[in-house]
Amino acid sequence: MTRTALGLLLLTASLISPALAHAPPGAMERPFAPAEKGARVIYAGVTLIDGRGGPAQPGMAVITEGERIANVLPLAQLDAASRTGATLIDLTGQYLIPGLIDSHQHMATPPNRVQAEAQMRRDVFGGVTAVRDMADDLRAINEYARAARVGEVPGPDIWAAALFAGPDFFDDPRTAAAAEGVKPGAVPWMRAVDDTTNLSEAVTLARGTSAIAVKLYDNLRPQDVRAITAEAHRQGLRVWAHGMVFPTPPADVVAAGVDSISHTCYLAYHISNPRPLTYKDRRLVEIDRLKGGDNPEMAALFKDMAKRGIILDATLRVYQEYDKRLTAKPDMKPRPHCTLDVAAALTAQARREGVTIVTGTDGVPPAAHPWPALYDELTLLHSRAGMSTAEVIRAATLDGARVLGQEAEMGSVEAGKLANFVVLARDPLADLGNLTSIRFTVKRGTRLDRTAYRPITAQEMPQDD
Repeated sequence: MTRTALGLLLLTASLISPALAHAPPGAMERPFAPAEKGARVIYAGVTLIDGRGGPAQPGMAVITEGERIANVLPLAQLDAASRTGATLIDLTGQYLIPGLIDSHQHMATPPNRVQAEAQMRRDVFGGVTAVRDMADDLRAINEYARAARVGEVPGPDIWAAALFAGPDFFDDPRTAAAAEGVKPGAVPWMRAVDDTTNLSEAVTLARGTSAIAVKLYDNLRPQDVRAITAEAHRQGLRVWAHGMVFPTPPADVVAAGVDSISHTCYLAYHISNPRPLTYKDRRLVEIDRLKGGDNPEMAALFKDMAKRGIILDATLRVYQEYDKRLTAKPDMKPRPHCTLDVAAALTAQARREGVTIVTGTDGVPPAAHPWPALYDELTLLHSRAGMSTAEVIRAATLDGARVLGQEAEMGSVEAGKLANFVVLARDPLADLGNLTSIRFTVKRGTRLDRTAYRPITAQEMPQDD
């Protein structure tokens, strides 16, 4: 290992979670810890929507043991032996779905633990049991993730990426906010890549931050995108990319074999001429070329994505927010590069071509809002992109687990998986608005009643942006 690599590795080890070095064992209470091993609960008589896209199954029993699901079966098949020593909860007339997954958040740019914990609390009491963090200050993210995982605070499990981009990207003020105290671009979770970069070393150090993926952001050439993707995959990391990793066009991002692509409208640069060369120079996509039905060039791109198994993180909520800002300030600068209408139409076309869609938000509602941002994304995918309610629930559960590479652990209600699920008073397949009828969330076997939710205060989240 080179002296530079050793120095970066020591920096990572010293900064990832400073609280761990000072807090004595057992110093923090853990009221939201995973359920104790051997604790058995039977959720009986519920209508099960298991996350795999099939019809609802009435009269089911879900048995949990500790933090895992031990069995799922019709209530009529539940024998006396299964009931022995178990707590039975009668859920007749209610609905059970897998824990929801937000596939695109940023929780630490810059780090603000009070605000992050408020956001995490709103998420998990709203049924969100896992989050994909798409590049932040991973020193803070790892501490948030640890606190939620062991139950010091209520919150979803967090899975994160280290960011790779070209050197010119790191004058973006957000990168300084995510690397306070050190030089952005020169740390394992925010890495500048050029011809001199030892990619094997850079990816190894990214793994040392506890990242499960590399996020490709901006200012990378096609050969850079290919090389980083290949090396990350060789070392067991996933690769999450923008639809255009400027100047690398969408077709080359897809051809590199990344695992997921974020922001539908970036893919529209596939048919733009000229294309913007940098993230900062984004311009309005060529909307006229997208009118009049499915664009055949986009169809070919989506077919290639589907063939390669590349998942689309559509983030329709982002484009809805752009539309709102433009309406409020018609002369805003810079102008948004896309609209919700275009994003929704392209997402619908991608789905028709066989692309798997997941539910990412890339935004935070105001403090006064009682529900996770994820509900907005689910509603938009149904109402604007034409996905059925069952498809939307699968996108937010099993497919959300797939984009994390965690489908063996979560995403559906099956024996052996984590006991992550949500109980509702009303049927979400009939109306996604029924997600707000939530009675309780179960995360890793521990029940969080909606009535115990403490709303976010203006002191916790003073900036509603």
